[in-house]
Amino acid sequence: MSTQAPLNPTPNDPQEPTAALPAPAANGAEAEQPTSTPEPGTMTILEHLEELRQRIIIAGIALIVGMTISAFLLTQRVMEWLVALAPAGSQVININPPEVFTAYLKVALFTGTAIAMPVLIYELFMFVLPALTRAEKRFAMAAVPGASLLFLVGIAFGYYVLIPAALGFLGGFSGGLIQPMWSIGPYLSFVTTFLFWIGVSFEMPLIIVTLVKVHVVSLRQLSHYRRYAFLAAFVIAAVITPTPDPFNQALVAIPLYLLYELGILLARWLV
Repeated sequence: MSTQAPLNPTPNDPQEPTAALPAPAANGAEAEQPTSTPEPGTMTILEHLEELRQRIIIAGIALIVGMTISAFLLTQRVMEWLVALAPAGSQVININPPEVFTAYLKVALFTGTAIAMPVLIYELFMFVLPALTRAEKRFAMAAVPGASLLFLVGIAFGYYVLIPAALGFLGGFSGGLIQPMWSIGPYLSFVTTFLFWIGVSFEMPLIIVTLVKVHVVSLRQLSHYRRYAFLAAFVIAAVITPTPDPFNQALVAIPLYLLYELGILLARWLV
């Protein structure tokens, strides 16, 4: 006698595979998805902007303090030194009543910037310090007085070598046909602007050493680009030199290239 198969499977009958259900989370709570958290030491864009704002405020206060010290103690003496650079036979005159006052403020700004330069360089280094290692931070702290010294050396080089040569060329260009009489405002603006950019250009060795230290460029690359650095030195000299003659441009370009070589030498020694 035949028997009919059961309509419903028994618990022992094989079943089709089913998807495994996720295990309940502990304490009945749903499992949370992993979230990405910022790495330690990193800053958000807003935090970077806030830090930049604070650095700019501190730099501005240092510049105001430097200008105040200069205006009351140094500006008159610096103006006398700059006017004394005018070659023999030329005169520095005033043709506009407020011109002397405006020139006084320009010289105070120039001298105040020189006084505040250590603070300005320090704030710049502090802004980029989060991206540096501990050893690179120590190097940056040591570079602040070096940068200030290089700036002053550049100003001294411009004052004693470049400015007399440039003024001598400009004053004697007329060949004695025209008596040089220079207005005090444009004259001091010309001299202070030239001295400032010469001082900035003397920061080149420190910039090169810093770039090698943070692995932006290598010594091999710097050595390979010597010919381009030589050309760039003359291009920069043509921009910042106030006279178009090759002699004064060479007076600026050759020291610039020598500063490039000095940067390579210091990088080999310090890095």
